[in-house]
Amino acid sequence: MKNEWMYRMSGNLRIRIVGKGLERLLNEFTRRGIYVWNVRREGEHSLTCYILLRDIRHVRIAMRKSGCKLYVLKRRGAPFWLKASWKNSGIVVGLVAFICIVFLLSNMIWRIEITGANPEVEHTVRQQLKKMGVERGALQFVIPSPETIQRTLMNHMDTVTWIGVEWRGTTLYCRVVEKKQPTETKSNTPQHLVAKKKAVITYMFVEQGQAVVEINDHVVPGQLLVSGFIGKEGQTKIVPARGQILGETWYKSTVVVPLKTTFYMLTGKKRETHYVRFWSWKIPFFWNHKEKFSTFEKQVDEKTFRFLTWTLPIRYEKVVWHEKEIAVREYSYDQARKVAKQIAREQLKRQLPSDATIQGEKVLHETKENGKVKVEMHYQVIENIATPQPIIQGD
Repeated sequence: MKNEWMYRMSGNLRIRIVGKGLERLLNEFTRRGIYVWNVRREGEHSLTCYILLRDIRHVRIAMRKSGCKLYVLKRRGAPFWLKASWKNSGIVVGLVAFICIVFLLSNMIWRIEITGANPEVEHTVRQQLKKMGVERGALQFVIPSPETIQRTLMNHMDTVTWIGVEWRGTTLYCRVVEKKQPTETKSNTPQHLVAKKKAVITYMFVEQGQAVVEINDHVVPGQLLVSGFIGKEGQTKIVPARGQILGETWYKSTVVVPLKTTFYMLTGKKRETHYVRFWSWKIPFFWNHKEKFSTFEKQVDEKTFRFLTWTLPIRYEKVVWHEKEIAVREYSYDQARKVAKQIAREQLKRQLPSDATIQGEKVLHETKENGKVKVEMHYQVIENIATPQPIIQGD
């Protein structure tokens, strides 16, 4: 019988009919549109067959004047299963609650493992994770994705070079690569202080050693500034030279700024759709399509679900369309020139040591061609130009 499983889901009965005129009764069932299948004769005045649960009332009406009797032998289908389940509702509720609890526990964070970091950096990482809601006991499908966690940590921590974030079951693993910070410890190894770049000496403070240059002297890379040899001739002593030697250094920077720039910017409007994905099928359960965007940026956030150690073929997917619009920025020549100078200064600051200061700046050359302004800057910078050089025996 075609679609027999559908009839079983809707409920059906195996019945026995006893009496005379069974053929006439079956013909009456046909005239009334009562579907009957698997008809088997058990004797001269008895047969068994299957009918749909929904037709039992029509069957009884058809049998009123037939003189036959009906006996229900077997009940099958979802209605009877649900009725039996309702009688044992406590077991069913307990089973459903157990599955739900195991499902939730399988999708919680039970451990956060951080490797490659010293205790101080590890504490900072855990504090940042806590601010994002990533902590023990949190549900995995309500916290940011590993890519978002990684990006946020790296943006808020200057002491790390790279952080890798990944899920393994109910454990979040964070692998940290720290920046190598220079240790400012006083060396007891005999050494000189030499210049590390071209400069004019502007300030000198010699803590230990013998200065061999003076203020306003012009020095070149590798030139001796403070000697580690002290004392009179014949009575010299080797010490680790220490001190601060500031010098005026020079930098050049070239920046090109277009007078007219076309770019996209987000308007703040968005629309989103939420899906439940089963294998390759996606079923939307919440969506907002009131606004249609001609230009947009699409963002997809996907969450997987687990049950114990298995990854379920069910996923939650959130798709957000952010509206973008074309923006045109135009500068006059003076505005472009000013912006170029600001950009050049910011670029220089990023490459200078934190204790360096920009003493002066000068425009060396500026041109306007092909809708762009090109500015070449010259800077005078005051910075520490001394670097240690070990003294090798025999020098």
